[in-house]
Amino acid sequence: MKKKDMIKKSTISKDKITGASKNVDLKPLRSRNVGEWEITEYSNAKINSPILIEGMPGIGNVGKVSMDILIEETKANLFMSFHSKDFPNTVFVNEDNLVDLPTIGLYHKNICGQDYLFLTGDAQPVNESASYTFSELILKIFKDYNGKHLVTLGGIGLNMIPESPKVYITGNDKKFVASVMDDFKKKKFVFESKIYGMVGPIMGITGLLLGIAKKYDIKAYCILSETLGHPVYVGLKGSKAIMLILSRQYGFNVNFEKLDKEIKQIDARMLNPDAGKDLTNGKHPDVNYIG
Repeated sequence: MKKKDMIKKSTISKDKITGASKNVDLKPLRSRNVGEWEITEYSNAKINSPILIEGMPGIGNVGKVSMDILIEETKANLFMSFHSKDFPNTVFVNEDNLVDLPTIGLYHKNICGQDYLFLTGDAQPVNESASYTFSELILKIFKDYNGKHLVTLGGIGLNMIPESPKVYITGNDKKFVASVMDDFKKKKFVFESKIYGMVGPIMGITGLLLGIAKKYDIKAYCILSETLGHPVYVGLKGSKAIMLILSRQYGFNVNFEKLDKEIKQIDARMLNPDAGKDLTNGKHPDVNYIG
């Protein structure tokens, strides 16, 4: 994963695509430092045996966009935030035309008696050591809450925009992944089970959470969707392919109307003969990464 992939925010505004709550009225309850990470807590919610779902900026931004949609649709609340000097040396311009330092948020929602934790953010750590320490930190927090299993989301970069993105499943435990796939087959989800040789390494937090979770005896699986492997492209179709599975698997009842409209708008723009040139030249009307 290129550095630019790891630090760009979604080129689709949360308010435009998802209407995501900014939690602007939340006041921090307490803060603490763990190594280079400053953790701020916003809630005293009692969480038991949660399922953790992660989606960070990356290839096609499919994980990030999926999490933005999920947080908005479930009206999840910010539970913790994470700040570090291991983030990129950049700030992001928000909807109020002011700047924010990059942050990662852990959101919480109880749905039908099941606790869920949603992990996403503006950026990933810029070096390998910080990525490892952050993944360890998240897994320790998850273990403290007696977490059930975790799901990570990511993109598979192609050299063209897929009309119907394929979805691939992998994980860190053979029996667990087999049980997940059996469940998916019963629900008639469309996915690919043979991933070896089809994709390269799964990089960043998405991959490390899978790998390190095994050390903590935490079962984990990953959903990867095809998308264009260009640093400024936002893979909304790939995000939808992932969300169709997550929504039915966990009963999130996601409304895809806003996302479908945005997909149509992007498809219409891509029909413009200059659109291909823009991508080839590294230009795009929706780019908001500066640096």
